[in-house]
Amino acid sequence: MAKKELHIRITERRMNKLRLYAATKDKTITQVVEELLDTLPEIKDILQAG
Repeated sequence: MAKKELHIRITERRMNKLRLYAATKDKTITQVVEELLDTLPEIKDILQAG
C-alpha cells in the first residue's frame, strides 16, 4: 500500500503535547497518529449504525 502524507495545522500547545507524549512512549509522532487513527471505527460500522 502506498504511503501518503498528512499535513495539518494545530496549535503550538497541541504540538508540544503530541511531541511530549510520543517521546514518553518512545514512539514517533507518526506512530502515535497512526495508532490513534486505528482506534476510529471502520466505515462499514459507521454506515450500519446510521
